[in-house]
Amino acid sequence: MERKLATVLFVDLVGSTGLLTASDPEVVRRRVTGFFDAVSRSIVAHGGTVEKFAGDAVMAAFGVPIAHEDDAERALRAALEIRTAVAQLGLVSTVGVEAGEVVTEVADSTFATGQAVNVAARLQQAAEPNDILVGPGVHRLAGAAVELEPAGTRALGGFSEPVPVWRVVCASAPGSRPVGARSAPLVGRDAELELLQNTFERTVRDRRPHLVTIYGDPGVGKSRLAREFVAGLERATVLVGRCLPYGEGITYWPIAEMVKMSAGIADDDPADTAREKLRARCIDEAVAGLLGLVSGVDDAVDGDRSQQEIAWAVREWAETLAEDRPLVLGFEDIHWAEEPLLELIEQLASRVRDVPVLIVCLSRPELLESGRGWVSGRVRGATIELGALVRDDAAELVDALLTDAGLASGLRGEVLAKTEGNPLFVEEMVRMLAEGDNGNAPIPNTIQALIAARIDGLPPAAKVVLQRAAVIGRIFWRGAVGRLSHGIDDVDEALDALLLRDFVQTESRSSISGEEAFRFKHILIREIAYSGLTKSDRAELHAAFAAWLHGRGVEELVEIRAFHLDRAAILLAELEGAPPRELAREAATALEAAGRRALAREANRSGRHLLQRAVELDPTLERRYQAARAAWRLDDIPAIALEMERVRADAHAAGDRRIEGRALIALGEVTAFRDSDNPGSRRLIEQGLALLEPSDLIGRFDALRQLAQLARWEGDSANARRYAEETFTTSRETGRKDLISRAANGLARSFEADSELDRAEELAQYALRLAEESGGIVSRGQALHILGNVADTRRERETAVDLYERAIAMFAEAGAVLDHARTLNHLAELVLRIGDDARAERLARESVRMLTPLGDRGYLCESLRILAEVLLHQGKVDEAECYALEAFRTVGPQDVASLTTTRMALGRVRALQGRDEEAESLLREAVAHASVLPRSTYYAAASRRLSNFLGEHDVEKLAAHE
Repeated sequence: MERKLATVLFVDLVGSTGLLTASDPEVVRRRVTGFFDAVSRSIVAHGGTVEKFAGDAVMAAFGVPIAHEDDAERALRAALEIRTAVAQLGLVSTVGVEAGEVVTEVADSTFATGQAVNVAARLQQAAEPNDILVGPGVHRLAGAAVELEPAGTRALGGFSEPVPVWRVVCASAPGSRPVGARSAPLVGRDAELELLQNTFERTVRDRRPHLVTIYGDPGVGKSRLAREFVAGLERATVLVGRCLPYGEGITYWPIAEMVKMSAGIADDDPADTAREKLRARCIDEAVAGLLGLVSGVDDAVDGDRSQQEIAWAVREWAETLAEDRPLVLGFEDIHWAEEPLLELIEQLASRVRDVPVLIVCLSRPELLESGRGWVSGRVRGATIELGALVRDDAAELVDALLTDAGLASGLRGEVLAKTEGNPLFVEEMVRMLAEGDNGNAPIPNTIQALIAARIDGLPPAAKVVLQRAAVIGRIFWRGAVGRLSHGIDDVDEALDALLLRDFVQTESRSSISGEEAFRFKHILIREIAYSGLTKSDRAELHAAFAAWLHGRGVEELVEIRAFHLDRAAILLAELEGAPPRELAREAATALEAAGRRALAREANRSGRHLLQRAVELDPTLERRYQAARAAWRLDDIPAIALEMERVRADAHAAGDRRIEGRALIALGEVTAFRDSDNPGSRRLIEQGLALLEPSDLIGRFDALRQLAQLARWEGDSANARRYAEETFTTSRETGRKDLISRAANGLARSFEADSELDRAEELAQYALRLAEESGGIVSRGQALHILGNVADTRRERETAVDLYERAIAMFAEAGAVLDHARTLNHLAELVLRIGDDARAERLARESVRMLTPLGDRGYLCESLRILAEVLLHQGKVDEAECYALEAFRTVGPQDVASLTTTRMALGRVRALQGRDEEAESLLREAVAHASVLPRSTYYAAASRRLSNFLGEHDVEKLAAHE
């Protein structure tokens, strides 16, 4: 079977029953036969196929078995001719026409099924005598070739909603039509090419990055312009990567292509060879490590890297490449890109320093229409918008192609009229003429119809190979398409035919060693070829290609393999209700691996989606745990709480202690974050920790680190130190620098809380060194924050401000919101003491703004409290009251430090409002809470504030307090 875009026509006689009963049978036979003959002649003359006769009705299909790009127009012209011919027979007809996807048997093309068939039949039944009614599908395709008038909507049998309908008035001259893309020669783009060349020269001269985005509809010539520009560069390194339309788990695919290209890495290189090549290109170990994750050279590991860390590594890599030669980075099809990649490109364009880097991005207009604000108004950014060629330029292109094809120049007018300046339409039309249409080339209503017609004109074997290749994707390999094209005697001959007819082209570089790679000339060719396959065939071929990838051992392409297995499962589920069990398990395994890789690269939404999809197909406890854990990346606390509780319960029932333990630890983190319930959090974490095997170092690391945090929040210095030391020991057992750095920071905080500043400084410096070696941006920021705290305590204010600002920059780059906001709080308090009230207010407000959407209580209450203190310092008592009250209500019941500080702030507000009794009560509560804290600064501050208040209001109480 085959799926095809076709236009279906139904025609019937009006009043045929009366004709049959009132006339002589021989007369009736002659008139009905004349009707059938006239209808058949008109259908065949316009390239249609008579599908069947049913009583007095005739069904015809245009586009079956061979498609033409103007099938809708052909059907309407045939309908008009039929109406005239039937009238000449003294009869009256009704006609219905609709276009859409149908399914036909390849061996028997005289039977088509699909919604278009049903709509056309219902339209014919609803038509008045002599009417030709058409549906939405035909209306979209017909363009201005036939004049149509609205005929309202009709309630058609079998359809829940009324269907919009148009009535055919008459034929008219062909009008405007949609357009597509092209390759050679380049004409009409001199200004755009000059802009690219000038931008490159400016990039080299200034040694600063520039970004150019080329927009245009499919086929308008974006890639052609970029290729012409690159071909003229003699002194630059040019790297190109493409965004794929798969959408999951391949966020940094273009970067991976560029990195591998720069290092000479093939995707199926042995891991050691690939690492050796990468490290030969990237001397910096941290950069090489992060690029290894991005490119798939290194496997994903626990302790994933943020997208900002990846962006830093890519920036370092690009700057190194550009030191000796100008660097041109080409990103194709960025309308398919996910947000992390778009942000990375913008960071490259804005943060690369002192080297010439030109970034050229190609995109459809959908990127602008998506509302994502792509580099709007940025400095050193340029936009090129490609439209259709003006008539003179289009004529130059047509003349060149006609001459090259050996066709008569007299065809120029016809081609210009039908292509309207779109380069791909021009090229495809000339090719159709050159391939034997003898000057009767159909009018290209849409690029889909045009390419479908060319596909149907291929030799049968070449068409089969093209459709099999389309399953693989825009890029495909000779060996893979051979595996999928069983039944084809000579796949190489078929590929040669596709190359000769310019459906595909060879790739200069193959990502799989020993395999010749090909690329569809345009992605729409691939999409249309794919659409011709039935869902059952697609499913079989997707699974076969995934098996081929697996057999080659190309695990670096696990995301692609996962996509194909998932597509097979989805298609079979649509057909059969559910995919086969074995396929579901295989797809889930691949999706889980792809999801882990996506999370390792901070493609969080993709990673979460991939893991959720793996759970849908094969809901093992491990997959369910990983999918729930991924919700943390999206700050989706309700989801992780709900999903993780179910995982815990099911793991307990199944006796899976490891999953149950890890789920309990995660639920403990949720409880602390969402509810500020420290005892409840501790119980859950300790229960989980008790279930873990000693060998589960990562699980133990997470648990111990959170227990240390809880103890610090509660002022339990001894346990905070004990858990921090155990976390540090566990991290060293893993041998991973990133975990050791994080643990060293945690231990440094414990020493800082106990005012052991020298030891805190020593550990923070150690953590900073490890973080720099491992590329851990967040750990570097945390170490700088601790060093800032130490400097602040020592009253080294300028040093503290500098350290805080450096930490804030790190957190901003990494997107670490909680750490960012906490550092803003400390800096706000410091600059308030220095006397910069305005800056303190800005910092505090920014911290509140960042934390409010997260649902956090521990850090948010401090941000609110600090903002209240800043406002009080400026005399804004009423506004300060709002924030002080909110801080008082937000603080958790076990957060002893914040219980102290928030009561001090609200007590000060009440004192300034003259509500002395409330003020005294709040300040005494603050002193009571602070008395259990080992860090004397809290108790000293609370006591001092109470003493000041009592000194101003009641000397006797002050004496008693002292």
